[in-house]
Amino acid sequence: MFYNILLTGLNACAVTNKFSKMHRGGFLRNFSVHGRHLTGLNLDKRTLVSAERKRQTFTDRSQLKYARRLVVKLGSAVITREDGNGLALGRLASIIEQVAECHHEGRECIMVTSGAVAFGRQKLTQELLMSLSMRETLSPSDHTREDAGSILDPRAAAAVGQSELMSMYDAMFSQYNVKIAQVLVTKPDFYNEETRKNLFCTLSELISLNIVPIVNTNDAVSPPMYIHDDTVVPGTGKKGIGIKDNDSLSALLAAEIQSDLLIMMSDVDGIYNKPPWEDGARMMHTYTSKERDQVQFGQKSKVGTGGMDSKVQAATWAMARGVSVVICNGMQEKAIKTIINGRKVGTFFTDYASNPSTSVDVMAENARSGSRVLQRLSPSERASAIHSLADLLVNKQDKILEANNKDLEEATKGGLAKPLLNRLALSQGKLKTLSIGLKQIADSSYENLGRVLRKTKLAENLILQQVTVPIGVLLVIFESRPDSLPQVAALAMASGNGLLLKGGKEAAFSNKALMDLVKESLEPAGASDAISLVSTREEISDLLAMEKHIDLIIPRGSSDLVRNIQKQSQHIPVLGHAEGICHVFLDKEADPAKALKIVRDAKCDYPAACNAMETLLIHEDHVSNSLFTEICNMLKNEGVKIHAGPKLASQLTFGPPAARSMKHEYGALECCIEVVKDMDEAIDHIHKFGSSHTDVIVTENDNTARRFLSSVDSACVFHNVSSRFADGFRFGLGAEVGISTARIHARGPVGVEGLLTTKWILEGTDHTAAEFNEGKRTWLHEKLPVN
Repeated sequence: MFYNILLTGLNACAVTNKFSKMHRGGFLRNFSVHGRHLTGLNLDKRTLVSAERKRQTFTDRSQLKYARRLVVKLGSAVITREDGNGLALGRLASIIEQVAECHHEGRECIMVTSGAVAFGRQKLTQELLMSLSMRETLSPSDHTREDAGSILDPRAAAAVGQSELMSMYDAMFSQYNVKIAQVLVTKPDFYNEETRKNLFCTLSELISLNIVPIVNTNDAVSPPMYIHDDTVVPGTGKKGIGIKDNDSLSALLAAEIQSDLLIMMSDVDGIYNKPPWEDGARMMHTYTSKERDQVQFGQKSKVGTGGMDSKVQAATWAMARGVSVVICNGMQEKAIKTIINGRKVGTFFTDYASNPSTSVDVMAENARSGSRVLQRLSPSERASAIHSLADLLVNKQDKILEANNKDLEEATKGGLAKPLLNRLALSQGKLKTLSIGLKQIADSSYENLGRVLRKTKLAENLILQQVTVPIGVLLVIFESRPDSLPQVAALAMASGNGLLLKGGKEAAFSNKALMDLVKESLEPAGASDAISLVSTREEISDLLAMEKHIDLIIPRGSSDLVRNIQKQSQHIPVLGHAEGICHVFLDKEADPAKALKIVRDAKCDYPAACNAMETLLIHEDHVSNSLFTEICNMLKNEGVKIHAGPKLASQLTFGPPAARSMKHEYGALECCIEVVKDMDEAIDHIHKFGSSHTDVIVTENDNTARRFLSSVDSACVFHNVSSRFADGFRFGLGAEVGISTARIHARGPVGVEGLLTTKWILEGTDHTAAEFNEGKRTWLHEKLPVN
């Protein structure tokens, strides 16, 4: 580092900068964010040296939103088109828009750009081609466009392209009312005390004037910067980074101006443990200096002078000086804003990152390999692991309930809504019911995985089988309900699936205690890595982008959660239901006693459940008799707030308040009552306002019931029973991983069978397809018994 020289320059700037007192939150501002002391440039020597000792990189991506001082480096591969001729204007315009947005947010932005040579080469090549074309007319030759480009002097191209490049930047930034300034540098500018002082004084002045400096090497007058690699600054004896390309230049600038974040944009997604095109290459979302020996570097960029090795050297050098660094693909849409928002884009450099062995990527890879271990186990071994988990829920209930009480205390202090508190709470009774359900899953696991569904004799000695196999790796995202964790874990064990679980922070203590028991139950089988709890600060949006590792997403929670997951997941299928708008229809021939009993249970047993009744449909004949009054009185006595549907409200002079919407999930002691003239109108209402979850008819007419059961297009349709029966445990599945309202794959409560897919197994001797075409063998296609 060159702080001695820098301090001299900065103190000079502080004296001469007449605008320093007019600055409105630029370089001169001092502030603390999460314990990080971010000092401005125009401070005295003692303060800046103190800041040097205190500065450290951000410890987590979620903190990047606090980055105040930002350096964005655009590599040649980002600036230029794929064919190497000219600039990628559309891509560049998007990047400039993001930088301008950061600038207007109050961030101090500096850009380090390439592109002058490419821009100049494009212009000069066109002129040379015109010249060559004229010569060709007079004297034919074999000159081509490639010949024209190859004979251009890079320095001449840079001289021509630099002015054009800055004109383009000026035009684009002016659209966002952002002023820019060109700062051309050469290598001696950093190693000469006077020019170095002037350089950083200029940068300080520009940013204090709310101007975005755009820094580039002056390739028109200096040799390529990568030829020399001095490591000691003349006259100081201090080691610094060798400036050999724009990667090292941006790192040097970021460190010297004490930038919070350096974004190095290239043509790769980030750092891989080996060249991306090689087998076994793995993207490293987080990089620490300890991992350098684990990385193999490939060739340099096809366009610029720097390769991955130089980028990592520059990034680690800057990181050691308190700059957080992200290397990303500049061709990705909205990369800068996505990074600042904390998303897992590119490779994040920090020495304070969590142990990479526990990263989500590693967890997902372990889940994949763990799934294969589970598949190799015998049915009795899988069942034994589930039985072990079921017993642990009872034997270690004191530990579980102690953790759950911590969650409840924190949630109560934080003002968590009562329905969510109800879902969060565990009890001895819940744990006992969980244990019974898990043992049902264990007993059913013998007959699911590896089951032959179809067996066909295609020809003599050629047998085809279709067998059940796991889907692969599941991601289950759930809110508030820690009891979901052992249920889903047991279903994953029984089906042989790897599993990642992402619980809500409100159940952190409970989830950790339960996951410890899951790991303990899997350990004897050697499959403890098959199931993991994602307890890091990974954003859900990052998990939804892991299509290489995750095969199915199952959200369990509020309708908002499920809808958001379904909306964000573009490449991984989502199984679940967005809402649980369940109806109970009291037919004209409903038995009053049964109706009261079923409605009370459907609404009041557990109003926060997705299978609770939200709308009660009453045949119009009941409005004028005692059943309507008895229903309303019963609901009021149970503390249920009633809302009236439009038709009911029109028939009452004084009655319940009108419902704001007929398509609403209350999830509490509230419901809507509406009047229908007959069953057909009830069915139409359900199809229009329901969520295809669970709908019920109460009637003594079997023909009416059969018509209702066959006509209502919901995952669960019941006759004379409460909607609360829509549950995996009550269905005898042991538990459900979720309830699906989709019309493909599994539907309703999803147990082990819903977590399976199939594969085809074909066994023969020496069969070939050509033999059948040539008539040497004959097709039989004979169905065989599967047992």
